[in-house]
Amino acid sequence: MTTTGADRDAGGVGSWWWWGRGRSVVLDVGLAMVSALECGIEGVGFAGKAGLPVPVGVVFGLIVGSVLLVRRRWPIAVVLVSIAVAPAEMGFLMGIVGLYSLAASEVPRRITAVLAGMSTLAVFVVTVVRLRQDVAQVDDGPRDFDPSGWYVPSVSLFMTLGLNAPPVLFGLYIGARRRLMESLRERADSLEQELSLLADRAEQRAQWARQEERTRIAREMHDVVAHRVSLMVVHAAALQAVALKDPQKAVRNAALVGDMGRQALTELREMLGVLREGTAPAAPAAVPLAAVGRAAAAAAEAAADDGPCLDALEALCEQSRLAGAAVELMVIGEARPYASEVERTAYRVVQEALTNVHKHAVGAAVVVRLAHRGAEVAMQVENGPCPSDASDADVRLPSGGNGLVGMRERVLRLGGVFVSGPTDAGGFRVSAVLPVAVEEPAA
Repeated sequence: MTTTGADRDAGGVGSWWWWGRGRSVVLDVGLAMVSALECGIEGVGFAGKAGLPVPVGVVFGLIVGSVLLVRRRWPIAVVLVSIAVAPAEMGFLMGIVGLYSLAASEVPRRITAVLAGMSTLAVFVVTVVRLRQDVAQVDDGPRDFDPSGWYVPSVSLFMTLGLNAPPVLFGLYIGARRRLMESLRERADSLEQELSLLADRAEQRAQWARQEERTRIAREMHDVVAHRVSLMVVHAAALQAVALKDPQKAVRNAALVGDMGRQALTELREMLGVLREGTAPAAPAAVPLAAVGRAAAAAAEAAADDGPCLDALEALCEQSRLAGAAVELMVIGEARPYASEVERTAYRVVQEALTNVHKHAVGAAVVVRLAHRGAEVAMQVENGPCPSDASDADVRLPSGGNGLVGMRERVLRLGGVFVSGPTDAGGFRVSAVLPVAVEEPAA
């Protein structure tokens, strides 16, 4: 409350008492020594007027002058001491420096105004008394004017204001400047913290985006390749079984395997080609993964134009029939165009469900249901139990456990509902419902 605030200008000093820097100590000690010397010299005159021994007056002056040492910690005490010793006509330097320190401190302005007024009044009274004494000692001859009327008060007021006003005004300016600098420093620190927080949040969002794009790329790769590769493995197993018994069927299966392999390679090549676009040869690692994810999505959308839509479900079911599965497609409601993302998601759900049937339920009957409703489209893939004489030991299709997870992610991303689980008859059912935005046919 009574500090000047200068001790906050430097940090990390705990051995300088209330001073913030070493040069502040040197300055205050120097001022205190000069003030003590001044008051000690003036104490000689005070001792003579008060009828005290000269050493007593000198010691008193030295003690009074050294009070200036605590001007930063207790500026009010310094001003009060300077007011108290004003009648003794000593401590003028202490009064000036004390007023400056008081005005520059964090003391409330009303207290500063009261103490400055008291100091001004004390100096004015002492100056008037001393000036009258000096005038009275002048020659008593005839004078053209009476100095006791207006001369003494006017000169005393001018001298008093000249001594007290500059340090008070300068101290107010320094205190306001110091507070402004502290406010700017606090704002800069606050801004730096906000920028650091924003940078951390941006990094978190970037990490989240990278993870999201990795998941999307993995899902697209899985959906594009897994189904065709699974059918190829099934046909290869059938080819191995009938190669010697039925050469013509083996030739047809081999042709199907070749066609599916070429289709899988074409789709994979298109996606990888789009992923490589925009990558700098010198620094391929510098390409943001988010851009790669967007490119992967663009590749998937480009590939979707050639087939991944609801119109291609019949061809998809036919491929499974050629692989030996009994697949029935049932369409309920009137077919109409939907948004490309909705049609692609519905197609991928049915495709992945059929892939799971080839992996885990070889020879089981499959029913694919597609229902067109008012504001949604629903699809369901249900397979019965595996026949007792069926065995998938020769197929040996690997399963990573990502098929159902990918289907759920796709459906939930569009705000739909996904349910999967075993049936009471021993089979398995996959159901999904997607909200749709109906596309108006072009005129």
